[in-house]
Parts: sequence; C-alpha cells; structure tokens
Amino acid sequence: MIDRSLKSLRIGNLIARIPIVQGGMGVGISLSGLAAATANAGGVGVIAAAGIGLLEPDGLKDFLGASLRGLRKEIRRARELTRGVLGVNIMVALSNFSDLVKAAVEEGIDIIFAGAGLPVNLPEFVKGSSTMIAPIVSSGRAATLILKRWKDKYSYTADAVVVEGPKAGGHLGFKREQLEDGDYALEKILVDVVAAVRPFGVEAEREIPVIAGGGVYTGADIRRILELGASGVQMATRFVATEECDASPVFKNSYVEAHEGDMEIISSPVGMPGRAIRNDFLDQVESGHRKPFACPFKCIVTCDYEKAPYCISLALLNAQKGHLDKGFAFAGANAYRVKKIVKVGELVDSLVEEYGESGV
Repeated sequence: MIDRSLKSLRIGNLIARIPIVQGGMGVGISLSGLAAATANAGGVGVIAAAGIGLLEPDGLKDFLGASLRGLRKEIRRARELTRGVLGVNIMVALSNFSDLVKAAVEEGIDIIFAGAGLPVNLPEFVKGSSTMIAPIVSSGRAATLILKRWKDKYSYTADAVVVEGPKAGGHLGFKREQLEDGDYALEKILVDVVAAVRPFGVEAEREIPVIAGGGVYTGADIRRILELGASGVQMATRFVATEECDASPVFKNSYVEAHEGDMEIISSPVGMPGRAIRNDFLDQVESGHRKPFACPFKCIVTCDYEKAPYCISLALLNAQKGHLDKGFAFAGANAYRVKKIVKVGELVDSLVEEYGESGV
C-alpha cells in the first residue's frame, strides 16, 4: 500500500509538520506576515534579510543600522504571530552579513539559511546558541567544501543543507550557459548533494536533511523530489501569490498576469544571472537607456555599481511597493502558471492534497 501522507521535516530539534520551507525573498517580499502564516500552516516560514532596512523610515540615510533594526523588528513580529518554525535568509554577499547573523541569533531565530556566497564562517556566530544553520548550495562540490571547512575549523556541521536548482527565481548560483544544461538540473544536482552530505551526517551521528528548491511547483513535484532523497522542499514562487505575502498587490498580480514568454534571465548588477518577469523597466535597461549611478548603500559586496545601470536594492524595493515602472519582480521559472491569489493555508492544503493524489 502506498503511503500518501507527507512526512514532517526534522532539522535538529525543530519539527515542521509539513516538509516545505518558504523561500526567503527580498526586498521585503517575505517578512513577518508571510513567514508567520507559513509557520502556522505547518511549514518553515522565512524572513528575507536582504534590503530589509530600506523599509525603515531612515533606511535611505542609515542603511546598515536600519537593516539590523528592521530584521529584529520582523523576527519579533513573526514570533508574536506564530509558535511555528521561523528562519531568516541572509545573503553572504551582503556587506553586513555577520552583523545580521549576530542579530538573528540574539533574537533567537530557529534557523539561518545562508547563500549567495560560501558561508564558511557561519558556525562562529551560532556556537553556544540554539539557532540552526543551513547553507544554500548549487552543487555537491560546494556542499562538501563548506561542510569540510566547518568540520576542520569549528568542529561543527550543518543542521540542514538547501540545494537550489536553475529554475529558481532571483539570483542564481549558475553561469548563464548552465541554466538550460541538463547536467545542472535540480534532479541531478540534488542526488549529488545528498551523496556529498551523507558522510558528514554519518560522522556526526545524526541526519543532515537536504532541502531542494528551484522549480518545485505542485504536490506531485514535491513527491518526485522527496523520492530522489530530499527530506523537504523549498518553495518561493507559490508563496508570492498569497494574501499574506508582504509585497504590494501590484507585485503579486504581476505573477498572475505573466505569460511563459515573460520569464527572463537578466544580468544583475551583483554579478550573477537572475530570473525575473520582463517589463518596461528591464527593457529600458537592456536597450541602454539607463546609466550608471552613484551607489547609495554599498550593500552587496559583489555589486559593480560603477558600471551598473541601476541599483538592484532600490529596483527591488520599488517593485515590492508596486512601482514596477521603477523596478521589476524576481520570479521562478513557473511563475506564469500562477492564476490567482490564495491564502497560505489554502496553498499548503492544496499541495498536500496534490501530493497524496500523485501517489495513487
């Protein structure tokens, strides 16, 4: 008899009833509202730290200070709304990465997800705390490099590992030519990451769950990914189209109104390819109508602002507020499949139902 029920996701002493991690989305797309709603639905709710200070009244004047204040505020607000599992996503490329990590730990966050770079020093900030840590990787090689460094330098290992495939939204950890190469498909790299992580779990005498994301859209997708060895999935695009998502209705509706041909790979100022929904703003960038600017924040270490035609942080902030004439929406490859805005609870229930039906 086929087991049609979704098993819970265990990360250290944390247990999420539903093995779904809501992906962290900046600037301001996944804050306390979405994170708490996801945690209440049984998944892992995640607050995105990237650009969070821009939502503060003094964010344009004191970006770094406002970032710490904003992160603390959102964690506390989420804690007031849920007793479920809460995480933060902090990009390694952020210029104040270490300060944001320290703030999250001080606020007692359950788990930190760290990607957009190699979080080789992450253990030094969490040792002695109850906060779990999970690096985000795009290959088994990267997973091995990080976990070996943590073991050798800190006698520490990951509590979970997230692997993101090339169909994810936002910044992608791949070269542009790898995005359509089958050797880099999520299904392929997931198997490699599971194999790379396993020996570290054996040595630590505990399971290190691998969570896979990037193009996971339906309950059937969840089943397929779990059957390949993942313990959970990371989903972001589906959670944008929810009432509790912290973005403007205009941002959410850009998903509903998108067509398959609108999914575009862009060259981000931070030096990575990214997937977004094509709009007039991006057309202006591509046609060369936008010119380099004076960097107001120096928020991302890898941003080549002297050559960049726009500020990625301000563009994403504008989009979050619904001003898509001055910015754009990052989105996963399947965003065009979104047809309506629903409540987070409805979304999770539908995914669980689809998962069960796919096992018949």
